[in-house]
Amino acid sequence: MIQLPVGTLGDVLAWFPYAAKFARVHPARVVCVLSEVFIPLFQNAYPDITFRTRQQAEAEGLPRRAYASYRLGLFFNDTACDHQPTDFRFVGLHKTAAYILGVSQDEERPRLVFDDESRPIEEPYVCIAAQASSQCKYWNNPHGWRDVVAFLKGRGYRVICIDREAVYGSGIVWNYMPWGVEDQTGNRPLAERARWLKHAEFFIGASSGLAWLAWAAGCPVVMISGFTHPTNEFHTPWRIINWHTCNSCWNDPTHQFDHKDFLWCPRHAGTSRQFECSRLIASEQVTRMVETLIRVKAAEVAS
Repeated sequence: MIQLPVGTLGDVLAWFPYAAKFARVHPARVVCVLSEVFIPLFQNAYPDITFRTRQQAEAEGLPRRAYASYRLGLFFNDTACDHQPTDFRFVGLHKTAAYILGVSQDEERPRLVFDDESRPIEEPYVCIAAQASSQCKYWNNPHGWRDVVAFLKGRGYRVICIDREAVYGSGIVWNYMPWGVEDQTGNRPLAERARWLKHAEFFIGASSGLAWLAWAAGCPVVMISGFTHPTNEFHTPWRIINWHTCNSCWNDPTHQFDHKDFLWCPRHAGTSRQFECSRLIASEQVTRMVETLIRVKAAEVAS
């Protein structure tokens, strides 16, 4: 029995491929316990794995019957490495599952199967996601999204926002859906999000669950992030990070991430440098990267 977390999107998409590897290399019946929202995406793609929700697993007595059980997670205070062979901040979010399960760390996308894989609109479009669970994960450049959306529309793309929340924040800090996008926000099935991403020209967003879903759907990902080191996420050649300012605090084991502090910034909280890791990523850095991606895609079509 392999237990994956409930309530997180990116973690499950990052870790499930390693559970699938485990099932391939061990002659055992593997049961994955996870949120019911993922089962429709994985079930038909992995017929040799049994999927159960936590409630179903407990009702069937699986925790007692399992020959062995693994719990995948981020263990921030596990200095003795009792729950993880090596600190996840050193090896990356996804690869920590490989170390826990004892399988190859080679990156692998999860296979997704869903009922409706048709193209949602005929025109070329780009999906974006601007929201995040903590302010440090946002692109904190105040003009960034406005400039990038205008650039994309000027290049003839429809710009579709697929965030769950149109507005998100805490206390006196709230983040709004970027101006000028088409609104496809809402608490919708993951299969619907995957359908939009499967046919998008590319996806632009921060280090978030929807970036992992875009990667899983085979959509090129333009990732804007400074609070994580590039080793933390899947490889994308289209990542934008400013190495000339504070960066990668998430992967610094001397800092303990505080899930309850929406404005967590361990090095510069309350100063003029707060969130500079993403605030000092310029709009032009993103648009230049997008231009490069467009040229590469055009060259691939031509060849």
